[in-house]
Amino acid sequence: MTKFYFINIVKKYFFTIAFVSWMVFVTFSSLYSFSGIDTQSFIHIPHFDKVVHFIFYFVACILGVLFLRERTKGKMYFIKALVIICITTIVFGIIIEVLQYTITVERMGDLFDGLANSLGSLCGVLSMKLLFSGKRQLKWKY
Repeated sequence: MTKFYFINIVKKYFFTIAFVSWMVFVTFSSLYSFSGIDTQSFIHIPHFDKVVHFIFYFVACILGVLFLRERTKGKMYFIKALVIICITTIVFGIIIEVLQYTITVERMGDLFDGLANSLGSLCGVLSMKLLFSGKRQLKWKY
């Protein structure tokens, strides 16, 4: 009985769990010092960290929009959900960069990282807008 209950909970709150887990992962990855790990030896792409920042916030926006849809059962207006998640993830990215600058010793806040975060958020929101425009296979209140 408890196994099926757990599965039903995971199904019911899938995007909530995914969004919160992703944001914890992004926060940990942004604030933890990876000084003992040589990340430059296997990746030689200039400014690869900007691509990582973009992907972090692109995925955060997609999961965030689906999280809001799940939590409001599709009753929140789609545009409102896009605006809320976009602003939230951009502000979150700025806060993370400020925290990197102020409280970490080996991590440095970077304006270009913040721009990559914001661009990832904007592209994530745009992707969701494109996904839900047209046929709107997933029910969403406009």
